[in-house]
Formats: sequence, structure tokens, C-alpha cells
Amino acid sequence: MAPAPCITAEDLLHLKLPNKRSELVQGALVVREPAGFRHGAVAMRLARLVDNFVVERKLGIVVAAETGFTLRRNPDTVRAGDVAFIALGRMPDPESRGFVELAPDLVVEVLSPDDRPGEVLAKVADWLTAGSRLVWVVDPERREARAYRADGSVALVGGRGALDGEDVLPGFNCELETVLS
Repeated sequence: MAPAPCITAEDLLHLKLPNKRSELVQGALVVREPAGFRHGAVAMRLARLVDNFVVERKLGIVVAAETGFTLRRNPDTVRAGDVAFIALGRMPDPESRGFVELAPDLVVEVLSPDDRPGEVLAKVADWLTAGSRLVWVVDPERREARAYRADGSVALVGGRGALDGEDVLPGFNCELETVLS
């Protein structure tokens, strides 16, 4: 069996897959079904809270779900989180029409029932290896979250705990229950 053709970030940008979410992992296309309702509601609540905090303090920019970031080249890896924050001093050209070549400072991944743990951890590793400083993985089913940090440490946030912006978004604190309700 012949190996799958290697796809570039530019190929992915022009690929038209209706009603699908797609990413590129080391040149291989990864296609998923659209996220479900609960996933979208949790991601939106968290995006709104982070964006309000960032805009109020003029800290940078927050982008919505499925915004692609080129994390690696040759072979290309393009990942898309559910929410991403880029600090002011690192913001790309706002007119950029393609995938920007940088890792956001903060990435939020909201789990869907069909997400596989190994794939989620690989995605977290891609973000952190490319330079993200903090990745929150929110699990609506278990009513918990994990905060993965650039230094390799991980913190579990239970249902009554709070997501903390740490040194990425100093002062940001959001009770997990607020996001999951």
C-alpha cells in the first residue's frame, strides 16, 4: 500500500471539505465531524470570558474555534483549538489570510465524546512543543479540566475549582462550573 500523499498547510487552506473539521498532522490530513451542541456551548462561554478579559485589558487577541495555526513545517502540522489567545507583542498581521506560523500563548481544547485520549495528548504536545505556554483541556462529561504548562507540569481542576490564567493571563480566574453550566 502506497503512503498517503503529504499535504502542506497551503493545500489544507484551499481544501474544501463541507461540514467537516480538519487539521494537518505531520503532513497527514485529519478529518472530524462537526462538534456537538454541548461542546459548542462550553467553548463559547469560555471564549467569551477570556475575550472579555483580554479586550478590557488590551492584552492581545482571542480567536474563535477552528482558527488554524501552522506549528511545524516539512512535514506541516496545522492545529486548531477551540479558543486561542495571542499576547499583544506576538500578534500576527491582522490581514493574514492563511494560517499564521506561531503557537498561541493559551489554547483551550473542549473535549467531545468521540475524542480519544491519545489524540488529545498528542495535540497538547504539539501546542506545547511549538511554544504555547498554557493549554486547558476541558472535559464537560467528567466536569473537570487539566492545565498543561510549558514546563511539563499538569494541574487537575475539579468541578468546584477554577481555571487560572497564571502568567499567561495574570488575574484571569474562572470557576469551571460557570463554563460547564
